[in-house]
Amino acid sequence: MATVELTKENFDRTVSENPFMLIDFWAGWCRPCLQFAPVYEKAAEANPDLVFAKVDTEAQQELAAAFSITSIPTLMIVRDQVAVFAQAGALPEAALTDLIGQARALDMDEVRAKIAAEAARSEPPASPPSSPSAPSAPEEGPGTSGTPEA
Repeated sequence: MATVELTKENFDRTVSENPFMLIDFWAGWCRPCLQFAPVYEKAAEANPDLVFAKVDTEAQQELAAAFSITSIPTLMIVRDQVAVFAQAGALPEAALTDLIGQARALDMDEVRAKIAAEAARSEPPASPPSSPSAPSAPEEGPGTSGTPEA
């Protein structure tokens, strides 16, 4: 399968319709990007069941910014609408082949469970426990300014 050019207009639809995608963030002036392109194309031909996409970071600056792309080329792998890999740098053919194999072997239920557990750990408690030694700030409302009255 040939690579798909992603834009901000077709990105969401393309990702939601395809369970396994590789995305190459690149630019025409980037020598490592140009060197990686034939490796990426060869991998696309060897894996016709996967979607290989490209984002031209010059033409799609908003899309690149949305993913905080600061170095190119950057390769991202998305499975079931979850980014499971993102790394800057051109990969040699053997490394890309190995990476695709690792991504294929992922148990996505396990990945989603880990993401949920990490999100739960990083969420602050619903309401902090009150401490009798620390006075709470007065609530401001009608007739109160939050400053002591004279």
